Amino acid sequence: MCSTGTNAELQQETHSDPALVLELKTRRPPSLEGRAGCETWSVDFSPDGAWFAWSMGHGIVWVVAWPLDSEDSQNGETVREDKSFSCGHPVWGLAFGPRPPKSAAAARPSKPSPKGNNSLLLATGLENGVIKIWNVLTGDAVFDLHGHEGVVRDLVFPQNGTLTLVSTSRDKTLRIWDLAQKGKKVQVLSGHKDWISCCCVSSDCSMIASVGRFDRMVCLWSLRSYTFIRNLAGGIHKTLYLLSSCDFSPDGALLATAAFSGSSWWIDLWDPYTAQKLATLVDYFEDYGQNQISAVQFSPNGLHLAMVTDDRALRIWEPGQKGMEMQTKVDRDSNGLCCKYHPQGGVVATGTRDGHVRFWKAPRTVPSLCHLCRSILRHSVSTHQMEPLPLPKRILQYLTYRDVPPKTSLKTCCSSDEEDWEG
Repeated sequence: MCSTGTNAELQQETHSDPALVLELKTRRPPSLEGRAGCETWSVDFSPDGAWFAWSMGHGIVWVVAWPLDSEDSQNGETVREDKSFSCGHPVWGLAFGPRPPKSAAAARPSKPSPKGNNSLLLATGLENGVIKIWNVLTGDAVFDLHGHEGVVRDLVFPQNGTLTLVSTSRDKTLRIWDLAQKGKKVQVLSGHKDWISCCCVSSDCSMIASVGRFDRMVCLWSLRSYTFIRNLAGGIHKTLYLLSSCDFSPDGALLATAAFSGSSWWIDLWDPYTAQKLATLVDYFEDYGQNQISAVQFSPNGLHLAMVTDDRALRIWEPGQKGMEMQTKVDRDSNGLCCKYHPQGGVVATGTRDGHVRFWKAPRTVPSLCHLCRSILRHSVSTHQMEPLPLPKRILQYLTYRDVPPKTSLKTCCSSDEEDWEG
């Protein structure tokens, strides 16, 4: 164990789950343990992977230089540049920005430096509806954004290099802020009928997707005209269920949404251009109401989808496969709330209800040439533009993800709930 600050400690696990690399635990008084306000609702890596931000509960955000377990820092040969931001209210959402545009740069980027870009910002969404903007490198509060009338649940910087920030709130609205003008120019998107759980932005920055926890709406919005496009989930399920999370694939051709009911959770894969549901991954359980799915995120290369569920700290699925590519051991007390891939892959961070963060070893799969070609093509070509092309049927199905099996059930393909981690 090595100390990394006054409010937390870093532990390297060698005896529990073989996928668990590191764990961050808070140093809070015993009187605050387990009480409301200590949850880690959000975590994020900076675009270059040099920083990690962690909402550690009770209004505190801790930003640490990555990697956490470097040999130099453990030997005391370097001075860590960890920072702590006191937001004054519980933090429900956070995001680093700006995020540079997607490029076809080398697959192995140079080692990032925390001292590089001096314009790295951190947006924190608070329980009182305020969004606080911080300068990560100086540790200073830049300005506040006012407008939301409820908990700011999620924050996203589009991947276009601009100072645009998208926020969602329990006040049933999304807001698009121009931080270059200190948030004075705001676009408000209304249409949800209840709390908004999550939002994401397509890689070409043309669309925003948002999911409503109780209204069961999966809404698509235009980030170019600030208008409503469609509701993907209208009237599909007649049973009571809740929506929890969503994420676009890196090429923007798929949208994953996560939902759960009293006896199952499932992930739907949608074509955002045609509103067609392409595939569903579902898991059933015997203990009614004792399992749910909290978060999903695509891997940086688009091959895998990470998910946080109540019965396991982390699962990673390759769309189209019957089983999990990787899953942690059964842990009914995992209490996961969020997950985030490192920009270069290989590591997934998960936040929990007890305010801790765990870092997991994720599968590193070399993408096939077919997948790389599809990713590059679909990044700039919509489904409507693909369909008229004179291509063989099997190639067209692959390029539009129509080759993914329509339904995969984990109940029939997992032999035992006590199955160890697979990688």
